[in-house]
Amino acid sequence: MVKETRNIHRRVLTNGLTVITEQMSHLRSVAIGIWIKAGSRDEDTEWNGISHFVEHMVFKGSENRSAEEIARQVDSIGGNMDAFTAKECVCFNIKVLDEHLPVAMDVLSDLVLHPVFAANDIARERGVILEEIKMDQDNPDYLVHEIFTQSFWKDHPLGKPILGTRETVKKFERPVVADFYRHRFAPENVVVSAAGNLNHQEFVDLVAKHFQHMKPVKNGYHSQPPEVFSRINLRNKKSLEQVQICLGVPSHPIAHEKRYASYVLNTLLGGGMSSRLFQNIRERQGLAYSIYSDLNPYRDTGCMCVYAGTSRESAVKVVECVMKEFRDLKSGPVPDEELRRAKDQLKGSLMLSLESSTARMSNLARQEMYFDRFYGLDELIERIEAVTAQDLQETADQFFRTEQIAVTILGNLSGLKLTRDQLAC
Repeated sequence: MVKETRNIHRRVLTNGLTVITEQMSHLRSVAIGIWIKAGSRDEDTEWNGISHFVEHMVFKGSENRSAEEIARQVDSIGGNMDAFTAKECVCFNIKVLDEHLPVAMDVLSDLVLHPVFAANDIARERGVILEEIKMDQDNPDYLVHEIFTQSFWKDHPLGKPILGTRETVKKFERPVVADFYRHRFAPENVVVSAAGNLNHQEFVDLVAKHFQHMKPVKNGYHSQPPEVFSRINLRNKKSLEQVQICLGVPSHPIAHEKRYASYVLNTLLGGGMSSRLFQNIRERQGLAYSIYSDLNPYRDTGCMCVYAGTSRESAVKVVECVMKEFRDLKSGPVPDEELRRAKDQLKGSLMLSLESSTARMSNLARQEMYFDRFYGLDELIERIEAVTAQDLQETADQFFRTEQIAVTILGNLSGLKLTRDQLAC
């Protein structure tokens, strides 16, 4: 395999804003992201959902462009502009042909730096987001994860929904929105990352032109690590045809030194069609159509989650089968061939996930936010290769403990019961 050298450069402007680029000269595109290093977990409870609200509002018009002009200008250069809010960051991004980089930067920085937050736009957007909340409430897969998370990190902002709630969103008015924006959108809290056919120095100059007037702000927020509550939560929703199961345990934070073992463990447990959960519960027993596991790591905590959609009659059986998989992973080493397959699957998906300029741009920003240095692809592959069967057994032993398991079951549950004894692993 050819060793990959990534052409990555980083610069911090005098006001504290970080610029990081990767030159990919074989492409014709450039992806730019403006990342705010705070998300929904950094909100006060009474203003839950305001990060996501501000993310929507910046598209409603700036001091220089109306919402329609922003959209028209992006379309006129064939660009793709998007934004998202997560638990620990907010990102505004655009992908364009390399020749349109200055225009793209001009539009993107304008909406992020000069939003007007007009009162009538705020009132209208509240209605839009209340509809978005309703849409999510109608999606059982989303809803079971949301109920699970709120219970797992109870009374902590990390457990609260990114969209906020009907009660909090209804309270968003211009003064609150403008004040929140002023504190969060501060240069030391911003990473501008770009990947594609670009020149680092020229890009730094472009960023400086738009952002160097930003004044540093002292904000000193960062929520405390959450406490985990491992409860059994049965929620009756008669209108659902299927029973939704979400079952999870505490796992490593994002920068933990043993994180690679948890990646391999997750892949092996429920990370694809050859995983144990898929093969044993769906293929051999036909108990569920959809079943998978995933890792949700954050800066100071994490959760490994198993999701399944099944019938009410099979729900308890599915939980017991998942417990059997947990027990098996703790009781004996993973066979060599299965370990090899999981590593190859993980390496393949990692390499494929870095093929586009947008993915590289995101990768740069996330590494900047969470790690004290940059990890190249070759090093990541070496770390995955170094994971042993014993590492997996130790990780399984640490994660899968009866008293640590939290379960949320949502659906038409009439008469369904689940006790801690049934979670023995």
